Amino acid sequence: GRGCEPEKCVGNDVVNDLWSLCRCCECLRCCGRREPRPRTVWLGHPEKRDQRYPRNVINNQKYNFFTFLPGVLFNQFKYFFNLYFLLLACSQFVVEMRLGALYTYWVPLGFVLAVTVIREAAEEIRCYMRDKEVNSQIYSKLTARGTVKVKSSNIQVGDLIIVEKNQRVPADMIFLRTSEKNGSCFLRTDQLDGETDWKLRLPVTCTQRLPTASDLLQIRSYVYAEEPNIDIHNFVGTFTREDSDPPVNESLSIENTLWASTVIASGKVESHGKLFLREYIGLFDLEVNCLTKILFGALVVVSLVMVALQHFAGRWYLQIIRFLLLFSNIIPISLRVNLDMGKIVYSWVIRRDSKIPGVLGNGVVFPSMVLLFPGTLTQNEMVFKRLHLGTVAYGLDSMDEVQSHIFSIYTQQPQEPPAVKGLSLATKVRRTMSSRVHEAVKAIALCHNVTPVYESNGVTDQAEAERHYEDSCRVYQASSPDEVALVQWTESVGLTLVGRDQSSVQLRSPGGHILNFTILQIFPFTYESKRMGIIVRDESTGEITFYMKGADVVMAGIVQYNDWLEEECGNMAREGLRVLVVAKKSLTEEQYQDFEARYVQAKLSVHDRSLKVATVIESLEMEMELLCLTGVEDQLQTDVRPTLETLRNAGIKVWMLTGDKLETATCTAKNAHLVTRTQDIHIFRLVTNRGEAHLELNAFRRKHDCALVISGDSLEVCLKYYEYEFMELACQCPAVVCCRCAPTQKAQIVRLLQERTGKLTCAVGDGGNDVSMIQEADCGVGVEGKEGKQASLAADFSITQFKHLGRLLMVHGRNSYKRSAALSQFVIHRSLCISTMQAVFSSVFYFASVPLYQGFLIIGYSTIYTMFPVFSLVLDKDVKSEVAMLYPELYKDLLKGRPLSYKTFLIWVLISIYQGSIIMYGALLLFESEFVHIVAISFTSLILTELLMVALTIQTWHWLMIVAELLSLSCYIASLVFLHEFIDVYFIATLSFLWKVTVITLVSCLPLYVLKYLRRRFSPPSYSKLTS
Repeated sequence: GRGCEPEKCVGNDVVNDLWSLCRCCECLRCCGRREPRPRTVWLGHPEKRDQRYPRNVINNQKYNFFTFLPGVLFNQFKYFFNLYFLLLACSQFVVEMRLGALYTYWVPLGFVLAVTVIREAAEEIRCYMRDKEVNSQIYSKLTARGTVKVKSSNIQVGDLIIVEKNQRVPADMIFLRTSEKNGSCFLRTDQLDGETDWKLRLPVTCTQRLPTASDLLQIRSYVYAEEPNIDIHNFVGTFTREDSDPPVNESLSIENTLWASTVIASGKVESHGKLFLREYIGLFDLEVNCLTKILFGALVVVSLVMVALQHFAGRWYLQIIRFLLLFSNIIPISLRVNLDMGKIVYSWVIRRDSKIPGVLGNGVVFPSMVLLFPGTLTQNEMVFKRLHLGTVAYGLDSMDEVQSHIFSIYTQQPQEPPAVKGLSLATKVRRTMSSRVHEAVKAIALCHNVTPVYESNGVTDQAEAERHYEDSCRVYQASSPDEVALVQWTESVGLTLVGRDQSSVQLRSPGGHILNFTILQIFPFTYESKRMGIIVRDESTGEITFYMKGADVVMAGIVQYNDWLEEECGNMAREGLRVLVVAKKSLTEEQYQDFEARYVQAKLSVHDRSLKVATVIESLEMEMELLCLTGVEDQLQTDVRPTLETLRNAGIKVWMLTGDKLETATCTAKNAHLVTRTQDIHIFRLVTNRGEAHLELNAFRRKHDCALVISGDSLEVCLKYYEYEFMELACQCPAVVCCRCAPTQKAQIVRLLQERTGKLTCAVGDGGNDVSMIQEADCGVGVEGKEGKQASLAADFSITQFKHLGRLLMVHGRNSYKRSAALSQFVIHRSLCISTMQAVFSSVFYFASVPLYQGFLIIGYSTIYTMFPVFSLVLDKDVKSEVAMLYPELYKDLLKGRPLSYKTFLIWVLISIYQGSIIMYGALLLFESEFVHIVAISFTSLILTELLMVALTIQTWHWLMIVAELLSLSCYIASLVFLHEFIDVYFIATLSFLWKVTVITLVSCLPLYVLKYLRRRFSPPSYSKLTS
């Protein structure tokens, strides 16, 4: 198997015959903890396997049919408080501990569990349907009886699978043969490395030579593959054919493989992968857990005090348990359900927000401190912006001049290709501007790795389009979108790339002539060399030319001396353009033959092959003629700059973790204003050992207010030897850019940020390569776009554009946090009030463990009488969304945790104790004859106090809040008729009852209202200054 990340690939033509080797890393998951071993697999003979392999099944479910109920219950009761409520309910079966009807304990617990089970079941069904769709996709399998249809889930290691155009590659495969003429296939790997460029894949030479696909079953051959590992960029294997004489041995590399979950050829891409569903625990859940632990401590203390005041008389240990049961309301069982239902409301509100269409989320309550995102802030649409020839520069507005120069060159000499004249003149003679422009454009049109591909368009079929080089049917495929932009630009100015295979290139001139060039050598781009070169022979003249293009840092030492290169490169880079330097060198036949002999010899050497090859190529790369600079812009997504500005002003640190190369990442960071114009950028040198890392860290330590750019390799070395020092320095930077990051590294950085800073992280990603980072972070946001749905399926939120992130955090993130804070405070206040009354009641009646309210009163209090008004707080908001967006500084208050700090919690505890005591003592003072009157007065006052407190807290009224208040009051008044068992109905109708309840309610609420008014008058919160 190959790497853990599923990704997307795009191949080249109608049918590619591929042979499946193994499913991702699921072999590690399905086969227990066994060490992965190398494998030998026979072509077309799954039965000849040497070990047991897992099924080719995608499974995103947490449970199966048998483990669902036990699993859900275990996940609920592994939390201490749920287990605590279960034990409470079970204790009611013991007669000595029973305090009232069984349903008063079992109904609330049953409701909480029912909500959880239904929610989990819905999630499981959704996952099952999604997996079933992927696993049921049909593929063609090559067998001795011909091709048969097979489901994706039934594909075995060793099967020969034909993958057609627009089909997802169902498993990791070895590429055996293709129907494409040039014998290659392009893959699109945006789910692997986040780049929407193309990767070239080559079939096994031995099998590509076979006359037909069915011949694959006639040969005796096998593949030896290394053991599965997480390195997705390398593969070591061999292909052996035994029945030829002599036996054929061919080495296999990553170029001969295709990754799972990829799609052949262009078209709508569907990507599915292993999503690791997780239990989300945010800052808010952690804060609430802390507060409930404090409440549990208070519960134990109060119970012990009550028993101590009885002098531990009689069976005191039973009394402790009875008091624990009696005061169990201190910990609200409904808190978790209220918060979960709140999240459903938040996600509904987010979905209904017309300003951020297409957003999906689970309503996670989240103020984040560190934001991490991939470098994909761009649209991956390259636009050619600038051609610079040293003395003159052409921008978008003057491209017609370039076009006229090209036309003039080709129309002056229709009888012979113009290259002859330009090449045969001595280079020292100053050429005309037209010929200089022509040389530059021709170099750009020849020096690349782009392949034009022709597709039928309904009018013209493929073969005809290819024969006549039909413009409307042509699309360009290349391993870099930059190169496609360059070739599209040469087409727009008159020199069109119309054909290419492994050994030749065809250009079409403005006059319609086809210019033929033979490719003699090609030196592909590598991240080490930062340049690519090509040697071509012009078929019409026999002239041999070596063209080269690359980054300015390496090309400056290769081209002839000039005084403008460095300055102009700097100017173009500051504009956010990706700059390439283009140069050429004319070679004589003797020079080329000499080079070729040395080059072939170097390629055959066994020791230091790459070094010897590089040395030979470098012998050509001297004193080259500088032709031009090209500037290509990768356009940013809309509103990226203001969004990042908003996040910075909100006090959120921004890190960019990208798979892009260093120059691209730096360019994007500047373009997006992640790094401001006044800030310096410290580019961390490539380090390979401890000593180098130490020196580079010291150099970085001396810089202040400086953005850091570091590559994945250097980062790994720093984290290995100086993890603490590096993280300390990096966290002080205003912005950090990590380039060439592997998916596992992204997740590692998130984990380190959480551990080292204790801050909360929000990861934003848009490709399968970001899944591990999204799942490691406290909150994951997936951007749905060109790179598929991989990231959005794994995330807590799914957005359609990066700019929506600002509103998601500033408006919805802030509102949901503040609302949940108010909601949890009220649920705790509601429970503490009734517990305080119980404590006062017990202490007045000689510390007896007798419940004040029984049966339906205790259930009704926390459900139909107060639930709706308290829950309606999820609709409250302190400022309008426009204000929250305009002043992102408001978000900073959340980062300090003020809405749910220990201070606010303590204030609410004191309010609860005050109100509970006033209501209980008031009822005891004012009642006249019967005990049942105490219950009527105190319970009615308690309900009214709770409704009034909600009304006092609301900042922006919503019509549903008014409905909730009136509904609760109506429910209470209507239910009094049925509660004659607990309340004297005739007493309620008297004037005496009404004035007593009114006085108690006013005494419990009025002082708090006065205090609140004075506080808002003399020490208003920051948001009220903006709303006034």
